Amino acid sequence: MRYSNITLAFLLMLLSCSDDNGDEPPAPIITVEGKTVEEQFGGRIDINNLPNYANQEVPDYIEKDNSGFNPITDEGAILGRVLFYDKNLSFNNSLSCSSCHQQKFAFSDTAKLSKGVEGGVTGRHAMRLINARFGEEQKFFWDERAGNLESQTSMPIKDHAELGYSGQEGRPGFAGLLIKLQKIRYYNELFKLAFGDSVVTENRMQQALAQFVRSIQSFDSKYDEGYNQFFANFSAEEKRGLNLFSTLPQTQKVGEINVRIGGGVGCFSCHRPPEFDILPTTGNNGVVGVANKPGESDFNVTRAPSLRNIANPAGNLNGPLMHDASITSFEELIATVGKLDPNPANINLEPVLSPGFDLLITDQEKTDIIAFLKTLSGNAVYTDERWSDPFEP
Repeated sequence: MRYSNITLAFLLMLLSCSDDNGDEPPAPIITVEGKTVEEQFGGRIDINNLPNYANQEVPDYIEKDNSGFNPITDEGAILGRVLFYDKNLSFNNSLSCSSCHQQKFAFSDTAKLSKGVEGGVTGRHAMRLINARFGEEQKFFWDERAGNLESQTSMPIKDHAELGYSGQEGRPGFAGLLIKLQKIRYYNELFKLAFGDSVVTENRMQQALAQFVRSIQSFDSKYDEGYNQFFANFSAEEKRGLNLFSTLPQTQKVGEINVRIGGGVGCFSCHRPPEFDILPTTGNNGVVGVANKPGESDFNVTRAPSLRNIANPAGNLNGPLMHDASITSFEELIATVGKLDPNPANINLEPVLSPGFDLLITDQEKTDIIAFLKTLSGNAVYTDERWSDPFEP
């Protein structure tokens, strides 16, 4: 029989329960159970021949990289991939991170709010995870409540409604998950591969999950193909859309709002090419609804995913848009972001949008902008086995 190291959390628990005479009880043995990596995953994971996560080709015009103190390694990312897809990360073994962030939808969800454990739901729509590494903003969640991607990764696991390791209402806390994973043989192998020994800790889980998420990249779009060729591969519509996206509007004050009288629509001010990320200081965009709660407002949404792969290769949206999933088509998107009425209650509005505006986007311009947005979608990210479910045969 093989045994693994005990978790740090379990050691702390032992230290708090010594015998009356001051002697500490003997350290318990945690029995390792289940399948090895080879038995569980077969040819889908070969620890002696790992996929390339750490040294993927990145275009020379992509300059942002927020991996910082946690650079991607093949060993860490493969552990993160298993954690990402493993239903053991929910307290009742029913859901995984991938339940909300699905590869076929650019690691988002087509549901307005994603399903959690035992009838729970997420508080906001599941954000796309494509190219999360390539942005200046390091905070995560729509409201930026996680200081970085690492801390974000364990927060849904601890959420009572999402994956349920909350320590509330009789459910186990996160320490229970650490002990649970410590007992699983394939995690003994994968943690040792990534970190040198088999001890399972929250920090190590966070590092591995963040490495996997940052490894999910997409640079095979029509936009990337044309970037160094002055977009000679673009259609006339796509070129006009690019110009509208990349040119500031000329406006004139009419009453309380700014009305566009010429120029473009200036999307690039917030969604900065070529990464199409947003500034860390960006405010909200005026969409302040709360999913399934008519009349309520949410002014704290100041983060957004990259616009890359906003649609799939067929040109269809990868699920509804915005934190409240209130936009379900490109046409709705253009209509919503093209006109904003002043809202004195919205003190977190992005200053460039204040106090309100009407871009007066014509039908042809709408068609052009949509055509351009579709050029940002790649193909490989939807099918690449590096990011696929290793539990699926």
